[in-house]
Amino acid sequence: MIQGTTSDAGKSILVTAICRILARHGISVAPFKPQNMALNSAVTIEGGEIGRAQAVQAEACYLEPSILMNPILLKPNSDMGSQVIINGKAIGNMKAQEYHRYKPQLLSTVTDTYQALQEKYQHIIIEGAGSPAEINLREHDIANMGFAEATDCPVLIVADIDRGGVFAHLYGTYALLSESEQQRVKGFIINRFRGDVTLLEPGLAWLEEKTGIPTLAVIPYIHQLHIEAEDSLSQRTHSDLKDGNASFTLNITVPIYPRTSNHTDFDALQLHPHIHCQLIKDSDDFSGADIIILPGSKNVQEDLQWLKDKGWNTIIQRHLRLGGKVIGICGGYQMLGQWIHDPEAIESTIGSSQGLGLLEMETTLLDNKTLRNVSGTFGEQLIPVSGYEIHAGISQGESTKKPLFQLQIQSLETSLKEPAEKNFNDGAKNNNDTVMGSYLHGLFDSPEFLQHLFKWTNLSNSDINENIQFDYTAFKNEQMNRLADTVESALPLHTLCELLDIPVPNHTSPKTKGDFSHD
Repeated sequence: MIQGTTSDAGKSILVTAICRILARHGISVAPFKPQNMALNSAVTIEGGEIGRAQAVQAEACYLEPSILMNPILLKPNSDMGSQVIINGKAIGNMKAQEYHRYKPQLLSTVTDTYQALQEKYQHIIIEGAGSPAEINLREHDIANMGFAEATDCPVLIVADIDRGGVFAHLYGTYALLSESEQQRVKGFIINRFRGDVTLLEPGLAWLEEKTGIPTLAVIPYIHQLHIEAEDSLSQRTHSDLKDGNASFTLNITVPIYPRTSNHTDFDALQLHPHIHCQLIKDSDDFSGADIIILPGSKNVQEDLQWLKDKGWNTIIQRHLRLGGKVIGICGGYQMLGQWIHDPEAIESTIGSSQGLGLLEMETTLLDNKTLRNVSGTFGEQLIPVSGYEIHAGISQGESTKKPLFQLQIQSLETSLKEPAEKNFNDGAKNNNDTVMGSYLHGLFDSPEFLQHLFKWTNLSNSDINENIQFDYTAFKNEQMNRLADTVESALPLHTLCELLDIPVPNHTSPKTKGDFSHD
């Protein structure tokens, strides 16, 4: 189990790296996180919902994401409460105190799920949540040492030296653990180090003398690395990952509201060599764009009100008058309609909200959440697309009678007692073809659909350097291998095998996805 001294210490990315190192050496491995709090989620092969980080880690193992990899997911929908998802299915909303009282019932859930995953894979790399030394959260803990103690799991603790105070973080975390918890710690890992590692040696010796725990690896800072983020929206841009000589031909702005979800939808746009994609909160920072994209939301009505309060509705109307285009994804798609109704208070107690009125449709939020992986085509050109849907609403109206996508379900919906029709339509557009929306997350990962955006905004193909083609899927895989290469140089395979109590594989070179298969 990988635990961290703080949030964002490197737990997710280290689990991703270890999973890829083991998997490409032919070792059967899968990721697991007992409890995750994130607005970035993914749809599993069973049609359930888990944290995005575990889906990325599954990809590192060359596996399809499964609900067994993240039995509890909390999706914040207010400052005090979250939607609670257990074994892939939402069971309702809870305030923090209510969930804390509910947690004792969940220990058996996470341990049973963990055991089920163990039956499928020989080795499990587990990710903790936050820090194990948060005193206020120790009671009924199921995310860190509480889980490790219940399953008799050894632990590595990682700290981010780039934050400063790394020895205080590691020593303080260790000191706040109980004696039995301290005994389960097998090593420390220092993450994101810049410079000469020999300068750390006096500190490493001091730390081991004080704790008896060795520092197993010092992982260097990896410049220009892109791994999909677990949750909190990074304010960094992706410009440092692009060709410095690239000239932007398509300008896109994404307003970021308080409960924006699944912001990884826009990674491909931010990384594309010919797209300038800005994610901005303050409407005063808007300086024009070819396309405005409204992202998903975990609380659509409150985020819609925020959008209006910040003046984005006025900006969008002016943007359209000047010839701009607008796209809505999931919650952003719902905002484009005339009304949003939430009669059962699924997300808020507002009731009904007037939408932006850009599409002739209304949305009603329902208790049954739609969860499905899909693939299909866009428009008359039959442009191939794929992705996933996670939403709690049904949108109906004249605009939906002109669907954008013809899709096929790749996983069954957990929200329905009977399987839905495998083929269905999705999306809508206005009569002027200046506004369109869809429930399809991952849409912009399609290179062919991105080409359509250039045409849609009247940018000719001659504006694009045909010698530079951006394949986001291939780029992600290359970045994951680069991460694994760097981590394996600091935390070698023989050390990992020793921790797992297994022999080092006989082969000397890492395998690739095509060299072996998994259950």
